[in-house]
Amino acid sequence: MPGPSTGSTGPSTGPSTGPLREVAIVAFGQSDHVRSSAESSEVEMLMPVLHDVLSRTGLKAGDIDFTCSGSSDYLAGRAFSFTMALDGVGAWPPISESHVEMDGAWALYEAWVKLLTGEAETALVYAYGKSSPGDLREVLTRQLDPYYLAPLWPDSVALAALQAQALIDAGLTDERALAGIAARSRTAAEANPHAQLRGAVPAGDPLVAPLRTGDCPPIGDGAAAVVLAAGDTARRLCDRPAWIRGLDHRIEAHALGVRDLTDSPSTRLAAERAGYFERPVDTAELHAPFTSQEVVLRRALALDGPDGAGVCINPSGGALAANPVMAAGLIRLGEAAARIQRGESDRALAHATSGPCLQQNLVAVLEGEAR
Repeated sequence: MPGPSTGSTGPSTGPSTGPLREVAIVAFGQSDHVRSSAESSEVEMLMPVLHDVLSRTGLKAGDIDFTCSGSSDYLAGRAFSFTMALDGVGAWPPISESHVEMDGAWALYEAWVKLLTGEAETALVYAYGKSSPGDLREVLTRQLDPYYLAPLWPDSVALAALQAQALIDAGLTDERALAGIAARSRTAAEANPHAQLRGAVPAGDPLVAPLRTGDCPPIGDGAAAVVLAAGDTARRLCDRPAWIRGLDHRIEAHALGVRDLTDSPSTRLAAERAGYFERPVDTAELHAPFTSQEVVLRRALALDGPDGAGVCINPSGGALAANPVMAAGLIRLGEAAARIQRGESDRALAHATSGPCLQQNLVAVLEGEAR
């Protein structure tokens, strides 16, 4: 699973470099997210999504200048599993291709940089994950610090429960408020045909105190893809491109014991560097697999204060409605872009996370052209 990475910022715009090239998301597609896709391989799950996203632009695989994917060999249970997924893309004739052992949001970051440098005009970014074959809670322990945490085998739900309890002890939330977040998210997912869980759900049974089953994401399989394009190419391929105005990712300390689990300074810094605080947004797609994590993100992004008034948070239902590991963060960017393309949003924030307790965080600011 993904380990720690260095923080990264968007390319600078110093006097010698001139203005940044415009890059936009011009198409987004995703699979129906299900509890188990045992009848399908990763390639069979991914191919319909790739065909869908390319058909939205009228492009063929051979028209794409750069391809980048995000997935995890730990989920697949075999090394270099991502090479099999290339069968769904078509790797012959040879293509310019890259892969990150991260959520697809980080693959989008790499493709975005590629387009900014002028080395590509279009890019295909995809991600997929099948969590159903193994025990996801055990698999995710492989992300932990190998000296102090991993030998104890704390799983992802137990660590999220520690974070939730820290928030409750600090007076920042309570179990009733957490249940309200779950109900709001899954009610919003009623309008999302791809969501795994839809409609109001009960708080559920206690799982790891103070978290109940309703506070946790569903385990499921799914895939997603986006097409990026630069400048006039984006305008030609899409009626209303979702322009990436800023994109940045940061990381917290790997050791949980030295972190304040009630806050996410890496999210705040990434948002600042992406230009999020310059003007209000109307939509925020937050990658918060646990209800308590949405509380942390809302505080870091000032969405609980006056600036957050009127912001539609996770209109897709978010990760509480569908959480395909390695694709859920890319889906947040895709959902935000799709709202801009449909004219339902003018300026949106999209967030992706990886690692325990919001360890790594990526923030993108997307905008549509004035109407």
